[in-house]
This record gives sequence, C-alpha cells and structure tokens, in this order.
Amino acid sequence: MESVMILDIAGTAAFSVAGTFAAMEKKLDIFGIFIIAFVTALGGGTLRDVLIGEVPVKWLLTLNSGLIVLLSTIAALLFTNVIRNYYNVLLVFDSIGLGFFTVVGIHTGISLGFNPVICIALGTITACFGGVIRDISLNNIPLIFEKEIYATACILGGIVFYVLLKLGVPKMPLDIICLVSIVLFRLLSVRYEWQLPRIWKEEKLD
Repeated sequence: MESVMILDIAGTAAFSVAGTFAAMEKKLDIFGIFIIAFVTALGGGTLRDVLIGEVPVKWLLTLNSGLIVLLSTIAALLFTNVIRNYYNVLLVFDSIGLGFFTVVGIHTGISLGFNPVICIALGTITACFGGVIRDISLNNIPLIFEKEIYATACILGGIVFYVLLKLGVPKMPLDIICLVSIVLFRLLSVRYEWQLPRIWKEEKLD
C-alpha cells in the first residue's frame, strides 16, 4: 500500500499543476487558481470514494492532500512568468496525472476484490473526473466528452495492466508500464491528432 500512497501523492501533485495552468489560461485570480487546482487534484478520488462507500472521503481525514495541492500550486505559480505556453504544461501534467490516478484507482478496486472491468472503471473515474469538474468550472466542454483521446487512454492502460498481471509481471514494473503507457498514449494522441469516431459532421463554411 505504500507504493500506492506514493502514486497518489504524485498524481495529486501533477493534477494540481495541471489545474493551476488551466486556471491561468482563463486568467483567474489567486483564489480561483487554488480552487481549480484543488478540484482537479481531488475531484476524481472523491467520486471514487463515494462510489465505494468510503466516507468520509480520504482528504477529509488528513491535511496531507490539501498540503500537497497547496505546495504544488505555489510551485507552479513560481514558474508562470517563465513559461509561455500554458497549454503544453497543462497537457503534460494532465497526462501524468491520468497515469498515476488510473493505477491508484485500479489498486483500490483490487483491494476490494472487484473484477477487472470494475477496477478499470474505478481507475478511469479516479483519473478523469477531477478534470471534468475543472473543465465545467472553467466553462469548457470536458475533454472526456470531446473528440480527444482521454478516458480511452486510461481504459487502454488498464487493459495493459491486466494483460501484464496475467503474464506474471511483478507489481513495481507493472505499475510503471501501465502509467507510462497511459501518458505516452495520451501525448501521442494529441501530437498526431488521433480521435475517436464522430457522429456529427463539421459544417463547411461557404
């Protein structure tokens, strides 16, 4: 469980940074930035805990998660004058957060004896729904509902996890491979504009 805790801390920090730069893109004030960082980092885990009946949710029981968000956000703010392209930083840290939190969610499901499909679903919820709350709060269409590969990366990473688990890969490299596969798939999908099929055709301008 110690390794899962480390993954959770790293995921919280990564999503806090992603939330900070998402808020900076919208030019929010300092309070707004901290709120967006907070919901991005802890929103998915909160929903997961509610779904599995683990209440009060974890971040209410200790100040650790709040401190991680606070320190990560402050650290990100220190670099806002140096970084010119907020979107690229947001993309990288959001992808990293997806990887960490998918693995955390999967391990949460395994610890409760859930079947693989539910474990992958928990991993996807943990990873994606903080971003959903962030995007809605910033008046954006959540990435999970748009054409970009987002939740699909988490699902594919979860499948990789269970395939390697069946092959007997040890826990540490198993977690790392799953995490890296999610991050790479997400980044490559943006780089090469991989998209899910769309129902609606884009209207052509005359």
